[in-house]
Amino acid sequence: MISYIQGTVHRLEREPARAVVLAGGVGYEVQLPVYVYDSLTGKGVRVGAEIEFEIYYHVTERQPKPMLVGFTHESERQFFEQLIQVEGIGPAKAAAALVFPVSAIAGAIEKGDTGLLNQLPGIGSRAAQKIIATLQGKVTATALLRDDRVVASNGSAAANGAGPAIPAGTVQSEVTDALVALGYRPAEAREQVDRAVQRNPDAAEDAQSLMREVFRAQAATRAAFSSGD
Repeated sequence: MISYIQGTVHRLEREPARAVVLAGGVGYEVQLPVYVYDSLTGKGVRVGAEIEFEIYYHVTERQPKPMLVGFTHESERQFFEQLIQVEGIGPAKAAAALVFPVSAIAGAIEKGDTGLLNQLPGIGSRAAQKIIATLQGKVTATALLRDDRVVASNGSAAANGAGPAIPAGTVQSEVTDALVALGYRPAEAREQVDRAVQRNPDAAEDAQSLMREVFRAQAATRAAFSSGD
């Protein structure tokens, strides 16, 4: 099974979105969700560039031709693996549906926002409801994934790298480390955790609860920002 590929871009195509990666003299065709393709081309990735993908590998007796779906972050692949567990959504349908960053899609699931999910190709209202019913409460970490299209919080401490350290071995340190793995700067991660604990002190007793509180705090901040408050 292939779970990771590093090599040179031999071909990069938009429709359908895919890349052929030359690694060890072998060209691997990797199907790309649209948002992954857009992210790569937006960063100037072209033929001849060095590239690496986290790979979801799919092959069955009914579909003996291997299907490789590429992602730029392990959390994206993990979200994809969760998404295809929803009844009626297989790997091909899921890959075609991911036209927005997975952080935005996971955020919509956590908020119960069928409006955004209905915008995904091949996902109607019934499928959107199934996705929420199956995954709500399970994709908070993905919703917090920092990517090129996620606006950073307005925290001066995070921007300056300041802020007190969080004691190791605590729920707060565990969640802080998880946020760093998702792309946050350490000081910014500490600030997000501090805000979440201030908002709901009881959440500090459980990592999943604290992650959800971080997400809720971010969602509230974004909502206030978008409304002009």
